[in-house]
Amino acid sequence: MCGRFSLLANAHAIELFFELAELEIQVVQRYNIAPSQPILTVMAGPGADPDERKNMPDRKATLVRWGLLPSWVKDPRDFPMLINARSETANEKSSFRASMRHRRALVPASGFYEWQREGRSKPQAYWVRPRNGELVAFAGLTDTLLAADGSEIDTGAILTTGANEEFAPIHNRMPVVIRQRDFARWLDCRTQEPRDVDDLLQPVEPGFFEAVPVSSLVNKVANTGPEIQERVEPEPETEKSEQSDGGQMSLFGQG
Repeated sequence: MCGRFSLLANAHAIELFFELAELEIQVVQRYNIAPSQPILTVMAGPGADPDERKNMPDRKATLVRWGLLPSWVKDPRDFPMLINARSETANEKSSFRASMRHRRALVPASGFYEWQREGRSKPQAYWVRPRNGELVAFAGLTDTLLAADGSEIDTGAILTTGANEEFAPIHNRMPVVIRQRDFARWLDCRTQEPRDVDDLLQPVEPGFFEAVPVSSLVNKVANTGPEIQERVEPEPETEKSEQSDGGQMSLFGQG
């Protein structure tokens, strides 16, 4: 799953990476983005007018609440906060089916956090970031709920997939990464049906991410500074875990 992530890039870097004409949303460095908070998303634009910058894709950036609420929900208080959607079944679930067809999005990030629990007396947190240091785009879904007072609530979720062999020792799920070459196809909800983009919902290749062990400071939403990403020595695993994982954690020993 993906329950926390970070966005550290400035507005110019986001504009370039996602080929946005202009990012009209104020961007600040966010080290510990948590569910129910606003998150930045990139979606296909209305396509009405050509962009003032030549050959620029028609895309728009918006803020949504992290925790998708389907448009058919009557009372948000009685519905769980859907921060993740399993990519393998999203097109079959009533909560995500319409979004998969009509409201696919990209979620800009600098990386995400995950906790390794198996074989440990207490979870070990990891800051998982692209090895090249660049931005990353998670596959996202959005929806808009019409509230009882007539206001609209824009919400979103991050799609996950099974972990690749490198990340599996930490967790069995990871966010779906959409590469820049596939942005247009993923965001094209007019001509690309969910079945046409199903091939994009795969684990990213080993070596794309590096996992940095960090302290438990990230566990608290109130901790929002760069210190939560500082490398620490992970606590030793139990004897049982050391025997069963075949030394796979050494995959994360570099970087």
